Amino acid sequence: MIQQDPNNFWEQLERLEKLIRSSELKAGIIFSFHSLILGLFVERLDYFNEVFHGNYIFLILVSLWVAFVLISIFFAFKCFMPRMELKFRKNVFFFRDAATSYGDIDEYSKKLTEICTDEDELFTQLSHQIFIESTIIDQKFKSVQKSIKYFAISFIFIVLIIGFLIINL
Repeated sequence: MIQQDPNNFWEQLERLEKLIRSSELKAGIIFSFHSLILGLFVERLDYFNEVFHGNYIFLILVSLWVAFVLISIFFAFKCFMPRMELKFRKNVFFFRDAATSYGDIDEYSKKLTEICTDEDELFTQLSHQIFIESTIIDQKFKSVQKSIKYFAISFIFIVLIIGFLIINL
């Protein structure tokens, strides 16, 4: 039998943690950009108020832009709060299980020590943790990709709105 090294599991978990932070950083940047653009729009709303009156094309373009911005923000927010209904057995490395499933700190420490001294169980629990984190990362990156897609579409509408304003000046 090949001797397994638990460091391989820990390194994989560390890599997955970096991917989680990366997806959340991307979502945060999207939030920031939308906040900046929406802030500029609201700040100049008085100027646009004149353009809104009787100009249905402009109103439609702005409405579509806002809709795509909101959809993009929704998916960026979803990156921070992925919804997954996963049922797995208790695991000393799952943060929720560590906090709620093993009693007090002494009982948890005893269980963790027990798991860490049983190599097969240690590798099983670490591999479960890797699977769970991979599932979470997959959901986060899907949300970020959708947010970026709708961000790009909203940017196209900003260009159309600016073009429309230039043509109608």
